[in-house]
Amino acid sequence: MEAREFFMKYWWIILVILIPLLYKVILRVLFGMIIVPQNRIGLVTKKFKVVGANRSLPDGRIIATKGEAGFQGKTLAPGLYWNMWPWQYSVDMQPFTVIPEGKIGVVLSNDGAELPSGNILARKVDSDNFQDAAAFLDNGGQKGRQTNILTAGTYRINTYAFNVAVAELTTIHENMLGIVTMLDGAPITAGQIAGKNIEGHNNFQDIDAFLKNGGNRGLQPQVILAGNYYINPWAQQIEEIPMTDVPIGFVGVVISYIGEDGKDLTGDSFKHGNIVSKGYRGVWMEPLGPGKYPINKYTMKVELVPTTNLVLNWANARSEAHQLDKNLSTITVRSKDGFPFNLDVAQIIHIPANEAPKVIARFGSMTNLVSQVLEPTIGNYFRNSAQDSDVISFLSTRKERQQAAKEHIKAVLDEYNVNAVDTLIGDIVPPEALMKTLTDRKIAEEEQKTYQTQKMAQEQRQGKEKETAIADMQKEIVKAQQSVEIAQRTADAAVKKSEGDAKSIKLAVEAEATATKMRAEGEAAATRARASAQAEATKLNAEADAERISKTGLAEAEKIMAIGKSTAEAYELQVKAMGGDNFTKFKITEEIGKGHIKIIPDLVVAGNGNSTDGSLSGLMGLQLLQMLKENKTDSKTDNKTNDDSIKN
Repeated sequence: MEAREFFMKYWWIILVILIPLLYKVILRVLFGMIIVPQNRIGLVTKKFKVVGANRSLPDGRIIATKGEAGFQGKTLAPGLYWNMWPWQYSVDMQPFTVIPEGKIGVVLSNDGAELPSGNILARKVDSDNFQDAAAFLDNGGQKGRQTNILTAGTYRINTYAFNVAVAELTTIHENMLGIVTMLDGAPITAGQIAGKNIEGHNNFQDIDAFLKNGGNRGLQPQVILAGNYYINPWAQQIEEIPMTDVPIGFVGVVISYIGEDGKDLTGDSFKHGNIVSKGYRGVWMEPLGPGKYPINKYTMKVELVPTTNLVLNWANARSEAHQLDKNLSTITVRSKDGFPFNLDVAQIIHIPANEAPKVIARFGSMTNLVSQVLEPTIGNYFRNSAQDSDVISFLSTRKERQQAAKEHIKAVLDEYNVNAVDTLIGDIVPPEALMKTLTDRKIAEEEQKTYQTQKMAQEQRQGKEKETAIADMQKEIVKAQQSVEIAQRTADAAVKKSEGDAKSIKLAVEAEATATKMRAEGEAAATRARASAQAEATKLNAEADAERISKTGLAEAEKIMAIGKSTAEAYELQVKAMGGDNFTKFKITEEIGKGHIKIIPDLVVAGNGNSTDGSLSGLMGLQLLQMLKENKTDSKTDNKTNDDSIKN
């Protein structure tokens, strides 16, 4: 009752739902109508064929292309179709095949002709990118993996006929290259390890062009560079490797493993391998300069050869960055006197760029050059050289032995197209016992030199002190000499002064003697005597100063004697001049004058009545008084001069 009420109430809703369903069923049954949506394709299966030929598929076929019963090759694109009776056809709606951006589609055909023997890939046929299965089969399409691929996009693929798998694009990064190995193609020519160079395949993206032009399966000599490629992974394998880098200071000698045998370019003088032109099998004559190269490591090999000076060390504790000397060690030799000792050696070599191919052709690599030539040559040379000398001589003649080693090794390496730049002997480590002996000897020698140096220093110090003492004494000697000279000059000056004074007094006496001849002669004699005595006293004084103590007494005696003599001579002259009586009177008068005894007044007026006598007497009195004053003055002067002479 409730269902009926519900139906009666909502019957119109049920009708709205059922009408489209009934409409499609009715149209499908009555008219065979099929509607394929816009985002689908219709995969048709024919259930049977009533009359006519090709009622069933040939053996081995699964896709019908001529109306046979079974999976139909043609698909239904989006749209409306009639006469697709449900009792004869079934239609499966499938989505489009979409290949995303950055991907590729590889195709496996479920039907088609059998692959020829030896082929693993079906060749490309015209089938609108596998969207027309009937055309694919009618044009001779082969079953199995296809060479052709699908790029990014949307395709109407009959999934009954084809299976599509999405694969990644092949990407070769910067500074890298791709080595190609083909999985299909003609066999590689006998005697070769890689296929032939094939053109026109667009970096192996057109496999059919590659195969059509006679491409070989296996390793390919050509490589692909950086970029993205539509590479069919079922057709080829790609190995990404770095590019070959030839650094600055090196050249790359190319050894090709593929190609035809080329003509040897070295001539008859070189017997150590063939050096050929570029592109042939063998060592290429032209090396690669610094740079990066896309070298297929399986078909060619690049040996790096340094063109700068290369240092190799025969030393346990030292190795260069190139590592060519990592297996070299300190050389142990034995001397003539039986002592083993170690020495380090460094060898500098240079290989010209144009000689690098010959070195590689001869030895194969720089490592072989070191191990086969340099190591035995240098090691044996120094071992032989050490046997001709004792350790001490070897140490002392190091420079000469280094030069001899350089010349010998240069001559040897020239034969191998290698320039020997220099040979250097490093550390020499003699036996410890011998080294101790040498050290003790050297210490003794150095101590002897030290003692000798100290002795010389002492002698020099003594000489210096002696010279210093002499120099100090020299000051006193010079000072004494200067004192003597000063005294001598003082004495000479005194003599000169005395002589001048004597001359002056003599002139005065001579002038005075004009008035009174006798008195003047006596006075002149006395003056000369005094001058002579004074000069003699000055001379004796100078000599006494020079001789200091030794001649003082003698000088005084001579002075006294001279004074006495001069006084006696003066008296004698005065006596002769004045007469005995007059001289006596004169001396008495003189003594009275010296005692300052006034006998007569300063002014005397005397007379006896005789004017003439009175005048004469007065004149004589005045004259006598004048003479007393002069004698008094002269006496004081003489006494002062004598006192000065005695002081000097």
